[in-house]
Amino acid sequence: MAPTMAVAAVKRKEEEELRKRNQELEKELRESREREEQTKKELRKIWQRLRVAEEAEERLCSQLGELEAESVNQARAYNAHIVSLLDQLSKASSSVVVNNHRSSAPISIL
Repeated sequence: MAPTMAVAAVKRKEEEELRKRNQELEKELRESREREEQTKKELRKIWQRLRVAEEAEERLCSQLGELEAESVNQARAYNAHIVSLLDQLSKASSSVVVNNHRSSAPISIL
């Protein structure tokens, strides 16, 4: 009977080792699932921040487009104002030349 007891002791030892290994594997599995869940939470947060950033980018692009259109309108108005001032200056200059020409003409006495 001694050999049977030795075999039984070896089996118990193997079973105990298998139980310990099984417990270790279950612990690793739980930890892995916890890490996976934590990673999913972080991914959701990052995804949300990305959505917010994309929406902000869209708003900024829209605002930039509006500002560009406004600046083009202002530049056109400014250009029109400059053209108007140049026209006035040209007319005033012509008037001065005509007046100078008239005042420098010899006066004839009959």
